Amino acid sequence: MKKTFSRILLKLSGEGLMGKQAFGIDENVLDMVAESIKQLRQENIETCIVIGGGNFYRGVNNTNKSISRPIADQAGMIATVINALFLKSILDSKGIKSEILSGLSIPQVAETYSYRSAQNLLKQGTVVIFAGGTGNPYFTTDTGATLRALETECDALFKATQVDGVYDSDPKKNPKAIRYKTVSYDDVITKELKVMDMTAISMARENKLPIVVFKQVDKDSLINAIKGKGNFTIIK
Repeated sequence: MKKTFSRILLKLSGEGLMGKQAFGIDENVLDMVAESIKQLRQENIETCIVIGGGNFYRGVNNTNKSISRPIADQAGMIATVINALFLKSILDSKGIKSEILSGLSIPQVAETYSYRSAQNLLKQGTVVIFAGGTGNPYFTTDTGATLRALETECDALFKATQVDGVYDSDPKKNPKAIRYKTVSYDDVITKELKVMDMTAISMARENKLPIVVFKQVDKDSLINAIKGKGNFTIIK
C-alpha cells in the first residue's frame, strides 16, 4: 500500500454518528468527523466521503411483508442524504468547501452524481460527499463506497468502524479475538469476516483497491491511520 495518499474515500457508518444516542446525530461526533476531514485538507489530501443511513433507517433491516426490499432500500438511501446534508453544513461552517453528489435525483437538495462532476470537484480541492447510494436497491453503502472510490481513482478506501480493525471473530463477544494487521481479500471472503459485504470486497480485489479499517475515536484517528500510526487493518 502507498506510504502517502493524494486522494482517499472515507466510509462512515450512520450508526457511528449517533454517539451514545439511540437515534439521530450526536453533534459532538459530527464535529469530530468534520475536524478530521479538515486535517486531510490541510495535508492537501483530496477527500470524498460516503455515509451510511443506519442512524435513521436501514433498508435491509426493515424489509418485511408490508415493505418490500426496493422500497426499504430507497428509504435507506434517503437517510444517507440527510446525513450528507448535516455533514456538509458543519464542513461549510468550518470553511471547508464541500459538495453533495447524490445517486438519487433530488435536484432541490443536491447535485445528481456524475463521474465528471466528481472528478472536477476533487481537482478543485472540494470535499465530495456521495449520498443516495448508487441510486439502486440491493446495493449496500459499502458497495457504493467501493464503486465511488474506484470511479474517482482513490488511492485507498478508509472505513471507520466501532472496532480498531478486522478480527478473526467478534471482539465484542470473544475477548480472545485476534486482530489482523493485514489480511487478504480472499481471506475476508473465505473466512466470512464481517467487515464489508462480499460484493464490495470482490470489487476491491478485482481492482486492487486497498481498504483500511480503523476505529474513529477522536479527530486524529483518521490522519493517524493514513500516516500508519495506531491500530488498524489493511485489506489488500
